[in-house]
Amino acid sequence: MITVPAGSSLTMRCPDTQPIVLVSLAEVSAPFLAELPPIPVLSLDGPGVRRIGILELVTASGVTWVEAELRNDQLTVIGDAPTDVVQRRAATRRPGNYPAIGTAEIETIDGRQRVPITGRVEDISTDGLLLRATTDDNLPALPYGIERILLHVTMPWGEMTATITTVDQRADLLRGTFEWIDPSGATELARFCLGR
Repeated sequence: MITVPAGSSLTMRCPDTQPIVLVSLAEVSAPFLAELPPIPVLSLDGPGVRRIGILELVTASGVTWVEAELRNDQLTVIGDAPTDVVQRRAATRRPGNYPAIGTAEIETIDGRQRVPITGRVEDISTDGLLLRATTDDNLPALPYGIERILLHVTMPWGEMTATITTVDQRADLLRGTFEWIDPSGATELARFCLGR
């Protein structure tokens, strides 16, 4: 099964243009790459603009490169798809929906601020996670400039506490790596990720 998680960063390379970075807006799955339905993405193109190029497709299993068409904020795999997926992460990832609360540390012109956040972890590995969250004001985006988050995640075995360093942040999605995990949580997370 090939799964493209929501919030994945997808890079499309078209002739004579700079690479275009797109964000998948919904999870899409299929048994094979060639059978993937159109992937809804966040794009800056206007209606009717059509682009064809090579897409770096990030899946739950890793990354692969396919020929794709971008039109009306939909990415469609076209042509012959490659037969392999390259795992670019050393750690096995587990998609899911794990409730999370925490405190984000933000660097502003006035100095560092701490903001409470609430959301859910949608993808996790022993290296890091993908968090979809909002602040108390319930705006559809996290405040810009989050450096790290102290997070309490409700996992199947209980609560896990961790500090996350931000790698990428877009709208209400934040991808980060673990800076620190409580020792029992680290052990249980490794067992959980390897027990697929």
